[in-house]
Amino acid sequence: MRKQKPGKVLIRRGLIIIGLILAVNLLLVFADHPQAVEKYYSTKLYPFICHILHPVFNIFPFSVGDLIYLFVMGYLAYALIKLVALCIKKKFLNAGIFAAGMVIGVMTGILVFYLFWGLNYFRPSAGERLNLRDSTYTKAELQRVTAILIDSANVTRARVTDADLKQSNDSIYYIATRAVIKLSNTNTAYYTYKPKIKPSLLTGILNYIGTSGYYNPFTGEAQMNYQMPVFNRPFVASHEMGHQMGYGPEDEANFVGFVAATGSTDRLLRYSAYNLAVNEFMHTMRYTDTVVFKQLKTRIAPKVLADFKEERLYWQSYQNKINTITSVFYDNFLKANNQPQGLDTYNRMVLLVMAMYREK
Repeated sequence: MRKQKPGKVLIRRGLIIIGLILAVNLLLVFADHPQAVEKYYSTKLYPFICHILHPVFNIFPFSVGDLIYLFVMGYLAYALIKLVALCIKKKFLNAGIFAAGMVIGVMTGILVFYLFWGLNYFRPSAGERLNLRDSTYTKAELQRVTAILIDSANVTRARVTDADLKQSNDSIYYIATRAVIKLSNTNTAYYTYKPKIKPSLLTGILNYIGTSGYYNPFTGEAQMNYQMPVFNRPFVASHEMGHQMGYGPEDEANFVGFVAATGSTDRLLRYSAYNLAVNEFMHTMRYTDTVVFKQLKTRIAPKVLADFKEERLYWQSYQNKINTITSVFYDNFLKANNQPQGLDTYNRMVLLVMAMYREK
């Protein structure tokens, strides 16, 4: 086969880049129409993708997505070195061809991200789909629901035994998965196909960037940090499988995880959900009324407060400059994907839980 001239290779790659940019932009135009995203993507194409990805990757007890990310990180390091070397040798045409190949890879990744899962960020909100659209509440309502959640956390924590706190991760994964499947069977809005949670091979890295888990949109795998405090793990497992359901925004995945976990009969899973909810509501209460916040804090049981302290100390032990840098990147990623509040999106779970309790 005759080798093509470098100039023609560069032109061809440039055309491919233009085609990929157009494809991504067409998808983003589609994303401006939430009802269309819901009708044609979130309830049709995405479930079809799940029926393919989940059974395949569930076969593996480890995270295939983690291995892919490790390979990509290694390749990017190699590519950067090679690109610099080509420029030093003044082989600029070859450097351009190589750089164009990297751009093609990145653009293909962006396209696959949105096709395989990312468009779920642009469907109608969970509040609209679940008829939980109340977006305002009074200070008194916030105080009342926060008190209810504190009481629930106190009661469920009192029921947690030492044996519960020594559960294996496999047991935690199984119980959380069963709770998500149970929720999936109650309402089509929570439908998911063969959900599964895996321990992340990147847990050592996750600790240092302050991450409790993540969803891999390229393989459909939900994975979590298996070293964080044991009472946090069950809820995080439910949260990440919430992403598998097609709930993109973090507040929505938090809400789905909360609903699944509190609907379970498992003591540790239920406490894990109420622990997270109290944390979120108290964070909101602190910025709403510091006097009421201090009053409510005295209502929290000593064991629950001790767990909050253990969680805080765990993450503080890994804090560093990398954590700050990655937080900035992730904050911007969330803002770019229909979550204008950035990292504050996690706290918007309060609105959904308030609406749910108001209905009750």
